[in-house]
Amino acid sequence: MRSYSPDLTPPWKKPTPAPEVPAEPDLVVEEVSTGFCGAVIRCEKTAQGPTVTLEDRFGKHRVFPLAPRGFLLEGRVVTLIRPAQAAQGRPARTASGSIAVPGARARVARAGRIYVEGRHDAELVEKVWGDDLRIEGVVVEYLGGIDDLPAIIDEFAPAPDARLGVLVDHLVPGSKESRIAARVTGPDVLVVGHPYIDVWEAVKPRSVGIDAWPSVPRGEDWKTGVCQALGWPENTGRAWQHILSHVHTYKDLEPTLLGSVEHLIDFVTAPE
Repeated sequence: MRSYSPDLTPPWKKPTPAPEVPAEPDLVVEEVSTGFCGAVIRCEKTAQGPTVTLEDRFGKHRVFPLAPRGFLLEGRVVTLIRPAQAAQGRPARTASGSIAVPGARARVARAGRIYVEGRHDAELVEKVWGDDLRIEGVVVEYLGGIDDLPAIIDEFAPAPDARLGVLVDHLVPGSKESRIAARVTGPDVLVVGHPYIDVWEAVKPRSVGIDAWPSVPRGEDWKTGVCQALGWPENTGRAWQHILSHVHTYKDLEPTLLGSVEHLIDFVTAPE
């Protein structure tokens, strides 16, 4: 008769050494406590310690700490570690995808500015493009709405050495925003936007762990309606912090927003 060991301890809980494996992109592993299996998307250093983001075959993302003996690789217990930059053989990049400049100091702020509609827009732009904006000396300010945009632009008085770029939500034909934007003219001001009702929608749904952003009936507060449809607490501030915490790089955002922000940065920083 075949004999069996009386030790039923799972292999990842046994105090035996586990090999260290760099968490290189596309490495497929299984997290031991949840059984979540996916490919490595990114490794990051956070206030709580280093983490790894995995993407399963359905496109769902999960973030896990790089705990010792925390993963299975081809059935073997391993300890994932952050890959060394030198071993990657690629230059470090900012969250926007630009080549990082180690040790670069922030440039003195330009006279030009980028205006966005609300606080959430400003926080999203800072999280993804913050490093680039500091090097370029571009300040982003939020307006709290664009109903008075023409007057705001007149007060700013754009000039060749002080260009103004404006990012507008829901800039689609026939919208209130498009009618306001059409009243803005001048060679030193640029108004661009994206088609989404709110900047929340510019975050890819799968980055937040949902299938799609819900449809909210016209006339209802969009953010509140989203929270209700997704079963989130009806606290839009907390909901936004949850969304923002899942944005790590430009890959978590829709291309339409990426193009608009990059266009504004180029416009504001272009030589006179």
